[in-house]
Amino acid sequence: MSSYCYIDRPSVLTEKSAASRPVHAVTAADMEDGTIDAAALAWARATGFAADAGSLLLVPGADGTLAAALFGLGSEPDAALSAGKLSKLLPAGDWHVESRLPEDRIALGFGLGSYSFRRYRQDKQKQVRLALGDEVRIEVERQLAGAFLARDLINTPTNDMGPEDLEVVFRALGQHYGAQATSIVGDDLLAQNFPLIHAVGRASAQAPRLLEMRWGRQGAPRVTLVGKGVCFDTGGLDIKSASNMALMKKDMGGAANVLGLALMIMDAGLDVDLRVLVPAVENSIAGNAFRPGDIYRSRKGLTVQIDNTDAEGRLVLADALSYADETPPDLLIDMATLTGAARVALGTDIAPFFTDDEALATRLSEISREENDPMWRLPLWPGYDKDLKSRAADITNAPSGGMAGSITAALFLKRFVGKQTRWAHFDIYGWTLSEKPHAPLGGEAFAIRTLYRYVRDLAGQ
Repeated sequence: MSSYCYIDRPSVLTEKSAASRPVHAVTAADMEDGTIDAAALAWARATGFAADAGSLLLVPGADGTLAAALFGLGSEPDAALSAGKLSKLLPAGDWHVESRLPEDRIALGFGLGSYSFRRYRQDKQKQVRLALGDEVRIEVERQLAGAFLARDLINTPTNDMGPEDLEVVFRALGQHYGAQATSIVGDDLLAQNFPLIHAVGRASAQAPRLLEMRWGRQGAPRVTLVGKGVCFDTGGLDIKSASNMALMKKDMGGAANVLGLALMIMDAGLDVDLRVLVPAVENSIAGNAFRPGDIYRSRKGLTVQIDNTDAEGRLVLADALSYADETPPDLLIDMATLTGAARVALGTDIAPFFTDDEALATRLSEISREENDPMWRLPLWPGYDKDLKSRAADITNAPSGGMAGSITAALFLKRFVGKQTRWAHFDIYGWTLSEKPHAPLGGEAFAIRTLYRYVRDLAGQ
C-alpha cells in the first residue's frame, strides 16, 4: 500500500477516556448563559477572551496545571470547520470537545485541519488527538480518509502520479475493499472503441488507459462515478503558458475526488452497485500528439472536431460517460477540473454542478448547506447548445467566442449521456489557493461529503 494514500484511517482521532482534557467550543453568547463553569469563565474574563472565531485560551487548574481550553467559534456559518485550527493550536495530548454544536461537525473540522502532505518532507508534528465515542469517531474517520486520499493524490507531482501510478493507487484501493479493478491500456483503447481517450493520451511516455472498478451488490441501486484523470496537462499543441501550467498536476483532481468518494462508500458498506471509471492520461506534446483541426469519431459515434487541444478533459470524459451510460445507472456523477470559466463564475471555493434533474439538484443543494460543503447549480442552458456546432463534424470540443465556457463544456458532456439518466456534472477546482482553518494550501476534496450522504440516502442507510 502506498504510504501517501490514506486508505488506513487517520490517527488524529482516538477513543474517549478519562485522560482527555475538555476544550469548550463557545460563542460569545455561551459565555453569558452559564455554559462555561465559573472558574473558566472568570479566567476568560480576566484575560479578555471574547470567543472570536479561531481564538484559543488555555485554562489552568487550581494546582497550576493545564486543565482545559476555550475555543472561540465566532458567528460564522462554517463555525464547526473553524475547529481545524485546534489541531495546530492545542498542546499535545488527548482532548474532547464540549459544545452546543454537533460533536461530529467539530470533529470533522478538527480532522480536516490536521492534514499535511508528508510524502517528500517529514515535518515534526505535535500529537494532538480528539477523543470521540466509537460511532462518531468511525464515521468521521471515514470521511477524513476520503478527503485525505483526494488531497494526497492531487498534491503528488506527476513524476510520481502519472497514469501508471494512478492505476496502482486505483487497484490498491479496489483490492483493499474487495472490488474488481481492470484497465484498458494503450492501443487496446482503439481496439475496444475508446478513440478520444487514446487520442488525448497517446503522446505521453506513459500510455493512456481507462480504469474500471466494480464493487457492491448486483441488484442494488446502480451508482457510477466518472473522474477526469489528466495527470498533467501541457495544453498539448495549444500549449499553456508557464504560469497556467504550474498547477497542472491537479488536472486529475476529478479522479482523485471520485476515488475519495468511492473509499467512503465502500468503507461504509453502502448497499449499492458501485462502478468507478477513470480515463487516466497525460496531455503531452510529441510528434504523435493530436492536433487542432483533427476530427475523431467518439465511442458514441458522434464526430468531434478538435479546435483546441487544451480542451482535452471533455474528450476523455465523453468516451467514459458513453461507456458508463451503456448500462444506465440510477445515478451517474462525473467530476473534473474542467474549465477556468467555472472559477470566474464562482471562484475557487464553490463547486459548480450541472444537472437537468430538478429533484437531484434540490437535494444536493440541501445537503451541501447542511454539510458546509459549498456547491452551486449552474444551468445547462439549451440556447448555448448551438455553439457546439462544427462545419465539418457533429460537434466541436472548443466553441469560439470565449463565452459561457463552463456551460458549453457541460453541454458537450451532455451529448454523451442518455436523456433518461440521472446525471450530474461537477466542474471542480481541486485546489485551495490560500490556507483555511480546515484546508491547507494545496489539493482539496470538493463536494464528496455531500455526494457521499446522497448515496447513503439512496442506499437507504
